[in-house]
Order: sequence, then structure tokens, then C-alpha cells
Amino acid sequence: MAKGLLVTYVLWAVGGPAGLHHLYLGRDSHALLWMLTLGGGGLGWLWEFWKLPSFVAQANRAQGQRQSSRGGTPPVSPIRFAAQMIVGIYFGLVALISLSFMASFYIVGLPLAVGLGVLLVAAVGNQTSDFKNTLGAAFLTSPIFYGRPIAILPISLVASITAQKHRRYKASVVSETLSVRLYRLGLAYLAFTGPLAYSALCNTAATLSYVAETLDSFLSWFNFFPLLGRLMESVLLLPYRVWRLLVGDRGFSSGYFQEWEKLYEFVRSFQDEKRQLAYQVLGLLEGATNEEIHQRYRELVKIWHPDHNPHQTEEAQRHFLEIQAAYEALSPPRKPTGSTQ
Repeated sequence: MAKGLLVTYVLWAVGGPAGLHHLYLGRDSHALLWMLTLGGGGLGWLWEFWKLPSFVAQANRAQGQRQSSRGGTPPVSPIRFAAQMIVGIYFGLVALISLSFMASFYIVGLPLAVGLGVLLVAAVGNQTSDFKNTLGAAFLTSPIFYGRPIAILPISLVASITAQKHRRYKASVVSETLSVRLYRLGLAYLAFTGPLAYSALCNTAATLSYVAETLDSFLSWFNFFPLLGRLMESVLLLPYRVWRLLVGDRGFSSGYFQEWEKLYEFVRSFQDEKRQLAYQVLGLLEGATNEEIHQRYRELVKIWHPDHNPHQTEEAQRHFLEIQAAYEALSPPRKPTGSTQ
């Protein structure tokens, strides 16, 4: 059955950020991408207003050529590459917030999340990429930056380059029923949102801590690249500014980075409070030297190590973890390789 342009525009207007129009056109990967990003932060949804006729034509063409297979290699798309990078970073940040408690997170969880984000964008429309090579590149890059949240950037970059290198047109597939497609999309949606929802609802304090630490790491890293930092700030603020423009806020043009500065101040204040608590856990005064912190940490670890307290294992374990967390909070951050004072 041919797809109608009018129906597509209605679905775009009613449920565009949730990907209803893409679901109608059989673009399931695009629909899932919009579900997980709310229409690309609203910007992708607005931009699609001009692209819907081509999407409808492509869907109707695909219906008439179900049994054919298109040869050749798709042209390089800078927009698709940029989207792969952004979504890969987004998936990595969500994984960092909701799954970083995993013991093998930086070896398994992070590269898998970033790689799947890149592959999701690579599968939008009539294109796709090689699953094994893209994930393989992500897994090989991850150990180089082990333990650093900034690893999300190089992993996404390498995976995106690999996905572009192995891009190809999708092979023709047998049409599936709507129920099967919705079932598959539902599972993918739950796999993405489930861990995040559980972390936010059942471990709210830790989730806020992960969010603040992640933002702080990226803000600190961008201090070494001011031009890139300003560009990222502008991109991250665009969805909010578009929303304010649509609702008619008269103060839209005032205070160019005011919202971002509030977020920056929140992260900094959160980190300051965390450091104060860390000093209290270690029993030190603020401003203690690195040598004093390290010495106090070693003393407390010997006292509260679970192996040294068999009669109160649970309490010792709790104190031991608190001491480790406090020491990590007060330890000097590692600078990016090649940075100078």
C-alpha cells in the first residue's frame, strides 16, 4: 500500500518527536532514534519538515522493489557522520550514568553503548554498515582510554569512521507485520531506558553524582580547547533556545550563555560539596596536601579493610568503600596527554 504525504505530515505534527511518521514509512531505525532522542532534541524533527516528501518517495520506491538488491556504495554524508558522532557520545553518556557501576564497564559496557549508537544512525534510511567492524573498532579503542569518561569521544570518533568506511545499502527484506516491528522497537527502547530509569528511581543520589561527574569531566576537558568548547556549548543549548523561541519568550536573545553558566555553576558547587564530604570521611582539614591525603588514606584502609574486620564485615565494607570514594574525589585529576600548563 502506497504511503501518503498528507498522512506523513499529520503524523509528523502529532507524534514527530516520537518517530510516528518514520514508523508509518517503515523507517524503524529512524523511528527508534527519534524515540531515544526526542526527535534529535527537537531540531531534527523541525528540519525534517522539508525532507518528508523525499522520505515518502523513498518508502514507496522500496515497496515496489522488495525483491531487488541495490548495488554500489552510498555517497559519503558529513551530516550522517556528525550524527553518528553525536549519538555515539549520547549513548555513551547515558551508559556512563546508568551502568558505570559495572566492574567491566570501560571494557564492555561503554564501547558497546557507543558502538550501538553509531550503528543506529548508520542504519537510518536505506543505508547500513558492518556490525562487527564498527563494534570491533569501539572495543579496540576503549582500553586506550580506560577509566576516563572522556573515552566516549575517541570511541565514538573511531566507530563513526569505521561505520562510514563500511557503509552500504540495505539488502531487500521480507515485509514484517506491524506487531513484530513494534515488539522489536519496544525491546530496544526498554534496553536503553530501563537501566537509566532504574538508576534514577532506585539510586537517585548516585545518579546525580554520575551526571555531575560526567559534566564536570567534559567541562574540564573543554578548557583545553576553548573554540571547541564554545561550539559544543552552542549545540547543547540549541534545543532549549528553540523551545524558548517557539513559546515566545521575549528574553530569548539576552544572556547568551546564561543557562549554560547556571549548569556549570551547579556542577562546580556539587563537586565542591563532594570534596568537603571527602575531607570529612578522611578526617582531614580542607587544603590538606596530596601527601597528607595519601597517608591518611593508607592508614584508614588498613583499619577498615574487610579482611581485618571479620567480626563486622558489613560495616567495614561500607567504611572501606567510603574511604576509597573520598580518596578518588580528592586525588588530583589526570590531565589529557600532551597538555601543558
